[in-house]
Amino acid sequence: MDGATMEYWLFLNRWLHFLAGITWIGILYYFNFVQTPFFATELGGQARSPVVRGLVPNAMWWFRWGAMVTFITGWLIILTRWGHQGVPLSDPYMTRILTGGLMGSVMWANVWFVIWPAQKLVIESANRVAGGGQAIPEAAARGARSGLASRTNTLLSIGMLFFMAAASHLTTLATAGGNAAYWCLFVLLVGAVEANALIGSGQSRQKPLATVSGTIHAGIAVAVLLFIIMKVTTG
Repeated sequence: MDGATMEYWLFLNRWLHFLAGITWIGILYYFNFVQTPFFATELGGQARSPVVRGLVPNAMWWFRWGAMVTFITGWLIILTRWGHQGVPLSDPYMTRILTGGLMGSVMWANVWFVIWPAQKLVIESANRVAGGGQAIPEAAARGARSGLASRTNTLLSIGMLFFMAAASHLTTLATAGGNAAYWCLFVLLVGAVEANALIGSGQSRQKPLATVSGTIHAGIAVAVLLFIIMKVTTG
């Protein structure tokens, strides 16, 4: 692939990555910052069933496929940098971009394997009740798990967007390639956040993700902690 073709290829992937990412993260923020708090109000409780049956299925289509296109184009960019342009995995750029890319990949997995399967059940249960039938017994618990995974994605998105931007625009963050210490600490931190989404229960998982402000503050804290870890281990 010659230089001009490579430039167009990377630009096309970035363009699609931005379009899909805005769609995905925009709907994620709508769900967490607007819809979920609204459902907690008296009016929202009354409107919940028609919204779940009428609005959520369409929103979830754009949500999950936005996530898929973002995931695919993001990894195409990284693989092109590595495989065709010869940027080694030990390069500081790769440390920064992979930090964001791996966080985004965890978010993508939450969408497709936790949130969407649960929401299908919630939608089906709402349709049954609207038709005069009984709610699906496990729908409420699955919906709560989906909500926690969605809040977790909101938390992770803050750091993910920071390190995606830092890859090209904060080159002093990592001046040496990521080492084993950095990646071990990264896996421990992000793994703990994700474990809470998948297996956490009771009050321990609800704080600080029970509120919008708590989720935002936790996301900023994780981003800052990763920034410090990266600066110390690769600066």
